[in-house]
Amino acid sequence: MHTAWAVSVPAIFSDHMVLQQKAEVTVWGSAKAGEPVTVVGTWNNKPVTTKASNLGKWSVKLNTPDAGGPYVVTVKGYNTIIINDVLIGEVWLASGQSNMEWSAAAGIESAEVEVPKASYPEVRFFNVAHQTADGPQLNLQGDWVVSTPETMKHFSAVAYFFGRELHQELSVPVGLINSSWGGTPGEVWVSPETIASDPVLVEAAAKQKEVEYGPSQPGKAYHAMIAPLIPYHIAGALWYQGESNTVAPEAYETLLPALINNWRSEWGYEFPFYFVQIAPYKDYGPYAGALLRDSQRKSLKVPDTGMVVVSDIGNNDDIHPRNKLDVGKRLANLALNKTYGKENRPASGPLFREMKVEGRKVRLYFDYADKGLVSESKALPNFEIAGEDRKFVKADARIDGNTVVVQAKSVKNPVAVRYEWSNTVKPGLFNKAGLPVSSFRTDNWPMQQ
Repeated sequence: MHTAWAVSVPAIFSDHMVLQQKAEVTVWGSAKAGEPVTVVGTWNNKPVTTKASNLGKWSVKLNTPDAGGPYVVTVKGYNTIIINDVLIGEVWLASGQSNMEWSAAAGIESAEVEVPKASYPEVRFFNVAHQTADGPQLNLQGDWVVSTPETMKHFSAVAYFFGRELHQELSVPVGLINSSWGGTPGEVWVSPETIASDPVLVEAAAKQKEVEYGPSQPGKAYHAMIAPLIPYHIAGALWYQGESNTVAPEAYETLLPALINNWRSEWGYEFPFYFVQIAPYKDYGPYAGALLRDSQRKSLKVPDTGMVVVSDIGNNDDIHPRNKLDVGKRLANLALNKTYGKENRPASGPLFREMKVEGRKVRLYFDYADKGLVSESKALPNFEIAGEDRKFVKADARIDGNTVVVQAKSVKNPVAVRYEWSNTVKPGLFNKAGLPVSSFRTDNWPMQQ
């Protein structure tokens, strides 16, 4: 075979892959300029033909049916590529830093129970190898594998537990693409042009120091580990990252929406984007953890997003909490509720919505608290209140239905409230689904990071 003329496809198209159901999916690759290329899937046996461009690139769109398989996809030009054991179902992209990358092999709670039972023939994994690049790449390293105890052990634990829950609830194949890298700041996962277009992002990116364990410059992972996946059709994206952005925590309120919009723009549609709020941890700067978590909460202003709060299953002494099962399940419940319409699944813990001053008291209102709030103690911990002098004092707080009433004897005219405003917290307020209230502040006063 004349290799210079050979038709090829990127690594994301391989045996055992999962294609998004009921969608117009794109298949693409390279070939000799002008070469006719035909792609056909056995679910309908309808060939789609195109010609490689003068740059030697081609792409076609295939319409996929309801979930099912296995099928075969054939790509034919000068040579023939046969992709076997193709399933059609739900495809999710998981990305972020070490807490998303963390695997059972690295050590998780309940590994001895969960690893042996990880045989799910219709759950598939694609692990993207760590790479960097100075410009958008056309291919990456990785291949699709079937979920087994051995493959699950080395895959993202959060993504696996998420995918397993979807598979069991929806009874469809699930494809999980893990493109994450421990220790990386959010800037490396965004296009450099996006960072350069906003002075807030430029200033925050400049605070990132070079480290030996991964890239820190804008776009380096995006170019090599995200761009080559576009436009592989995904149902949505999962994100667990932020620990490395505590050097500029307030800028994350700009950075995360910029990342979401950047990815959606490149993919060409607004897929759901669900993320994990970082867990409390003792070694951040004075209030950096609280500020970062609040920036994540504020990022929910972006449409079709959701946030999982994990303050109750974190570890103040370990930046890598080992309970990944509940993180994955909470992400799955969020997706099952908001994306798949399973209203019986709890979408979120309570999120602060607004405050109203009632004389010397403040009443706090929350989303996702319709059925009421609960606490182990009558007097709620972790609330602070301040007047116009901006001096916060410990507040007396109590639940009143699905609201919280806050006051302090020394504050006659309250103007601001904070909840769980420290790097290390032990949550004391939940909704009836057992999910914790996100930390928050009602003020925007400058403070030490």
